[in-house]
Amino acid sequence: MTNKSYLRGYEIERRGGVWVFSDTGGPTAGTYESRPCGHCGKWNTAEGHDGCLGTLPGVMNACCGHGQAADAYVQFPCGVSVRGRDAVKIQRIMRGWAVDDEE
Repeated sequence: MTNKSYLRGYEIERRGGVWVFSDTGGPTAGTYESRPCGHCGKWNTAEGHDGCLGTLPGVMNACCGHGQAADAYVQFPCGVSVRGRDAVKIQRIMRGWAVDDEE
């Protein structure tokens, strides 16, 4: 089992059977929402959306991946989901941002 991972842009690790933030040692459970994105530094919107994305039109759920493109996703109400780098590209297009072919 892996003892390190990422949560909302922060490195986390398992210590004594509990997932904690590597930078503070504080538990992730119940506290992760009290921190801004570890990648861009923005707080969630009042609606609970990723701060860097805001509300995306026609989208049911989305996550920017918080610096981990493989973790990004966009879910549409019709049941279609797009994940990884393709999701990042869709998010950038929907926000009117430049799309880098390397993303």
